[in-house]
Amino acid sequence: MSDPVQLLPHRPPFRFVDAVDELMPGVGITARYRVTGDEAFLAGHFPGNPVFPGVIQLEALAQAGGIAVLADERYAGKLPLFGGVEDVRFRRIVKPGDELRLEVTLEKMSARAGWGAGKATVDGDVTCQARLLFVLAPAP
Repeated sequence: MSDPVQLLPHRPPFRFVDAVDELMPGVGITARYRVTGDEAFLAGHFPGNPVFPGVIQLEALAQAGGIAVLADERYAGKLPLFGGVEDVRFRRIVKPGDELRLEVTLEKMSARAGWGAGKATVDGDVTCQARLLFVLAPAP
């Protein structure tokens, strides 16, 4: 596939991966998402001082990891769902104009689920890190 982002079932406005820089199917990924400031939810989070929500940073990491899962032929045609999260830390505010670098390393995958370690950064500063659980469901 020429554009691995298209492996995701997500579409705008709920896709938080713009580009993939490195992809090792079933192993890991480095991807990017630029916060434009046009995201509708930023109007209310917070008026006059938009902050990109930490939960959306987690979603961006999960989507990036989902690409690494779906690129592995063992999981082609599956629907990777966000099944859980552990050890979450938010370390830096993300604002419009920032570009999130999303790094996810898949730790252990089975036919039904697996874990990954994710880290989001802006200009080298960690904004969010967590362990992510991917649950593999049949695609509709």
